[in-house]
Amino acid sequence: MQRPLAASALTVALLAVAACSGGPEKDTHAPGAPTGVTASAGSAGTVHVMWSASADDRAVTGYEVYQQGRKVKDLPATTVMTDIVNLTPSTPYTFTVRARDAAGNRSPHSAAVPATTLAATAQDRAAPSTPRALRATPDGSHAATLTWIPARDDTEVTAYDVYQADARIHTVPGTATTTRLTGLRPGTVYSFTVRARDAAENSSPDSAPADLTTAAAPGAAPNTAPTDLTAKAAKGEITLTWTPPRTGAPVTEHQLYLNEAFATTIIWGTDPPPADATYTFTVPTTRGTRYSVKLRARLPDGTWGDFSAQRTVVVP
Repeated sequence: MQRPLAASALTVALLAVAACSGGPEKDTHAPGAPTGVTASAGSAGTVHVMWSASADDRAVTGYEVYQQGRKVKDLPATTVMTDIVNLTPSTPYTFTVRARDAAGNRSPHSAAVPATTLAATAQDRAAPSTPRALRATPDGSHAATLTWIPARDDTEVTAYDVYQADARIHTVPGTATTTRLTGLRPGTVYSFTVRARDAAENSSPDSAPADLTTAAAPGAAPNTAPTDLTAKAAKGEITLTWTPPRTGAPVTEHQLYLNEAFATTIIWGTDPPPADATYTFTVPTTRGTRYSVKLRARLPDGTWGDFSAQRTVVVP
């Protein structure tokens, strides 16, 4: 009768030891509050909120956006801007942002930022003109400055939206003609476009693209992306021209990516072009369909090089 009692006592002792013997340490450290928060009205019913990424001792996993102290958005850690919609025209609002980690710790609220929605206007169907003369200048390894000539509108340009690889990454007020982008990667090719927007949310066509390559990290190999890529759409086809990278040997193959997915390998049947290359491929003919394209070259060591800047075309 004593053995079960002894075994039971031993089990309790072992469980007590296991409970005290170092499982993962609980995370009680909250992320830092987001900084650089801005809020700008884009229309009578929307406000665009942006912020700089927060730091955490482990990792930030998400952000929460608050309007008048009430949470209105729950976003992943990769997102540092959002549009707050369905607001009342000509109304002042305040916004704050909090960071969250995997353990559920939340940062303090950011500084509150105000924004007043625009006045409601009569129905407006006319889009602004296209911003012109976009220029992109690298600012070290992680930043760039964009400048452009402003667009025109029959009412008023209320915002400019900056796009990279056909995805909006930044928004500035309609009075701005320059902006600084941060968080870029060293030694990387980027292609930016800008669209103008009015109070009725009509957007202009894309500006002409502006490419740049950020400075390489110390000791990094030079960038190997194809350059000067252009894309022109005609009914049923897209024609690309570009300059292959200088690799010390002829570049005989390129990979073509269409809408971020691998599409085909371009292999020259004869000697590769000594300078600019041209390639035409077919696409469905649905008018208004958007396609994004980019290339990379096979290097002499058999690996694939860096991607070119991305281009977006619309089927006419």
